Amino acid sequence: MIAVSRTRTPAPSRGAKPGERRGGRQKGSLNKATAEIKVVAREYGPDCIAKLAALAGLVEGATPAQSEQARVSAIKEILDRAYGKAPQAIVGADGEGPAKLILEVVWAGTSASNES
Repeated sequence: MIAVSRTRTPAPSRGAKPGERRGGRQKGSLNKATAEIKVVAREYGPDCIAKLAALAGLVEGATPAQSEQARVSAIKEILDRAYGKAPQAIVGADGEGPAKLILEVVWAGTSASNES
């Protein structure tokens, strides 16, 4: 009887290896899709701030707005696109310090916090 050696060729990898990127924009490259929009929006930035100041009644001789919600909203959007949204702090329940994250792992209906 002849012994036959059966070796199996491993299947080609179907996913990215840990730490490997395969698609999308390369790290460090600029987002070309929004770069042009930001340039155009930044041209209007100073005028938007001036209009907001006038609507708020901060400019001498300007009539303050009575109900300018749509204009303020549009101006805010232009400013957000030009300069980015203002960062918001993530704080804990008491309003001070960082938020506290509690992670509970449950296996087979038991909980680590329910140990006997």
